[in-house]
Amino acid sequence: MIWLSVLLFLQAAAPNRQIERGQALFVAENGCANCHALKGHGTPVGPDLRVLGKVGVRALVTAIRATRTEYVETVNVKGGSPFPAIKAASSGPAALQYYDLSKKPPELRKFAPGEVESKADNATWKHPPSAGYTNEQIADIVAYVRWAAAGSQKPVDPADVE
Repeated sequence: MIWLSVLLFLQAAAPNRQIERGQALFVAENGCANCHALKGHGTPVGPDLRVLGKVGVRALVTAIRATRTEYVETVNVKGGSPFPAIKAASSGPAALQYYDLSKKPPELRKFAPGEVESKADNATWKHPPSAGYTNEQIADIVAYVRWAAAGSQKPVDPADVE
């Protein structure tokens, strides 16, 4: 009887096949992990998905398919070209740090405050993840994010991501 309890516990703790497929897509070469981190995978450049993973499926799908993001700025540096960027969490008054989104994966760049000529809302950079994914793949990614963020193993129906 104890072995049965242990087996049931291990089955409940193990991710299902949809979550495994979603994780594979998340960490793929051009996947979400280029800018987001979950469960020890990825780069913590973009918004924290641990919060977003706790919302409903439709809200998460909307965020994945969003083409604009409020977090991206265009940064103009003296003597350089402007680039789309997200401010790094560790930026402070002595040194400005931005992730350069024109690089894959995003590159952390550091500047003295006087080196940055201007910052503005970005009107051209687009959130890339949903391009080219099928509804089944997006459902898998959503299942993985919800599992990694909140422990949910509930399957995500591809019809719910249309």
